[in-house]
Amino acid sequence: MSRRAARRRPWAPLQQSVLVVASLVALVPVAFMVVTSLKTETQYAGDVLGLPWPLAPGNFTQALRGGEFATWLKNSLILTGGAVIVSTAAAALAAFAIARMRFRGRDTLLSLNVALMVVPPVVMLIPLFIQLNQLGLISTYRGVILIYAGLTAPFSVYLLTSFFRTIPNELFESAHVDGAGHLRILTRIVLPLSGPALVTLVVVNALWVWNELLIALVFLPETDLKTLMVGVTLFQGRYSLNVPVLMAGMLVASAPMALLYLVGQRYFIRGLTAGAIKG
Repeated sequence: MSRRAARRRPWAPLQQSVLVVASLVALVPVAFMVVTSLKTETQYAGDVLGLPWPLAPGNFTQALRGGEFATWLKNSLILTGGAVIVSTAAAALAAFAIARMRFRGRDTLLSLNVALMVVPPVVMLIPLFIQLNQLGLISTYRGVILIYAGLTAPFSVYLLTSFFRTIPNELFESAHVDGAGHLRILTRIVLPLSGPALVTLVVVNALWVWNELLIALVFLPETDLKTLMVGVTLFQGRYSLNVPVLMAGMLVASAPMALLYLVGQRYFIRGLTAGAIKG
């Protein structure tokens, strides 16, 4: 780095140090959860922060047997997958219309969509419950998937709109000259070029739906429809005195989303910054 560049960025080493410290602090709870899940009750009671030895992998077996983990996992996978698919499909259609089609009220529609992003889901809980009860969708996958898809749609539309606007106009003009319609342009040109944005939506929305608790608790009161987060909450009350087994259960619950993030992390940052700079 030249002296001029060094003078322009005098705070760069300090910023890097702050980021490293922040990363380490964020990893402390994860490390504590992993270490504790491999301890016995006696080891944990004797030394809360000590390393486990000998290891106690039986905590995971006890955690999996201590609740209906397979049922909870299935319910979470169905709700998360369904909500992400519905939300992404609807957002892609809406974002393409806002970004590439000219019609009256387009900017107003986008502004209203952005405004919906700041509305907390809890204020819509009672109206949604009344409406779904009238439609007979309480205690059904369909009802909760529609709620999750609707709550994640505003952010999805905003992100995809920003990304679609960065695609060169020449591609659309060439496609129109070749006789392609809007739907074909979306499916054959726009979506293949929008991989980073789509992966970002899948990761962000899946993380939110997977970890959501209130809606799943209210709209899925049946025991066999509980999601993994609701089940882990009940599991926590049952095993509140056996902390190692509790940590093992929470580690199992968080593993699928951690794996999803690791798979899509190469596209995640590119998707988040998509649309920030045009061209």
